[in-house]
Amino acid sequence: MTRKPPTTGLPASVQKRRCAIYTRKSSEEGLDMEFNSLDAQREACEAYIASQRAEGWVLVRDRYDDVGVSGGTLERPALKRLLADVEEGLVDVIVVYKIDRLSRALMDFAKLVEVFDRNNATFVSITQAFNTTTSMGRLTLNILLSFAQFEREVIGERIRDKVAASRKRGIWMGGFVPLGFDVRDRKLVVNAAEADLVRSVFTGFVETRSGTVLLRRLQEAGATTKRGKPFTKTDIYRVLNNRVYLGDAVHKGTSYPGEHAAIVTSAQWEAAHAVLQVSPRVRRNQTVSQTPALLRGLIFGSDGRAMSPTHARGKRGQIYKYYVSQSVLKGSAADGPEVARVPAGEIEAAVITQVRALVRQPEVIVGTWQAARAEMPDLTEHAVREALDQLDPLWDELFPVEQARIIHLLVDRVEIGASGATVRLRLDGLASLVRDLGSRDRKEAA
Repeated sequence: MTRKPPTTGLPASVQKRRCAIYTRKSSEEGLDMEFNSLDAQREACEAYIASQRAEGWVLVRDRYDDVGVSGGTLERPALKRLLADVEEGLVDVIVVYKIDRLSRALMDFAKLVEVFDRNNATFVSITQAFNTTTSMGRLTLNILLSFAQFEREVIGERIRDKVAASRKRGIWMGGFVPLGFDVRDRKLVVNAAEADLVRSVFTGFVETRSGTVLLRRLQEAGATTKRGKPFTKTDIYRVLNNRVYLGDAVHKGTSYPGEHAAIVTSAQWEAAHAVLQVSPRVRRNQTVSQTPALLRGLIFGSDGRAMSPTHARGKRGQIYKYYVSQSVLKGSAADGPEVARVPAGEIEAAVITQVRALVRQPEVIVGTWQAARAEMPDLTEHAVREALDQLDPLWDELFPVEQARIIHLLVDRVEIGASGATVRLRLDGLASLVRDLGSRDRKEAA
């Protein structure tokens, strides 16, 4: 028995034309309605395709609907799918309610027509009858598209004028909500917790004069942006330069009094911007020069005399720090120690490494425990070991001033010689540090 091929209900002489309906709506307003604009466009197009059934027109199953996308761009998900299907030869006719649903830009429409022609596809606007196979039809199409583009540009101008007028009145016109505010009834309302964070950014920047140092503080405090992500330096400078925190509404670089309340005062804003006006390189050098010398009063040469911190500036303004012997400072280097000058960064790093290693040695732990028992009779050796173990991971989180305090608490003397550096610890200082770390743990537990 021979199986007959399925029939389409069309005469054999009529060629099948696969039709795709494309619909578009510029905004999402009204989509929750039972019968919306997209439904109206599609229903009209389906009726038109049904009327052309005798010509072989058949509706494809896929839907091509774009919502909330302007007709002035080709970056539309459904349109991209439609063009891909046209390229693959799956669509013969593109049906739209009006030409402006497909595009409102003359240049973009020319690109679409090029794709259609290359793949032997045609398009139909069911409310604007014309034939693009003739020169007059193409002229009509270009005229319609020119008016569509003109209408889009006029609409854009009206929207921009409305935004500008609203901004001048201090009205919030939407967009990403800045840190420190929430939106209620289309107005900015101060978020108290976030506002405190914004103020701490301004005051912290004035205090540290450094975005890098302030960033470290914010990260240690676990501060996050409005989106819940850790702060970056870009986020810090974005906060510092946003006049919304002064209570202003900004439009194209011009500020107007806003409807919302200010978070920072004019004095706080001006203080932060006085720092911002200083070159970042100058501020960095100022920060470096103001950082306390870690080993001031602790480091000695082989002649038994103290070495003093000093610094020099490079050609580009960089600051290089050193510890030098007294003989060099007084111009009598010939009578000085074997090592008269050492780079501050290298010797400080070496001392820190030795201190970290020494506080883990059993004899140091026992000596610290015995020194601390005078004030903490219930202290155990195990507790001392745990407290000193905390120093290693805690060190990198400390600010330079705190690091210097701990080094002066733990180190009695650093002696520099040709063979290297020798570090002497203070057991009573270690005992004091153990007490500090113990009280810190009790506060965190509470």
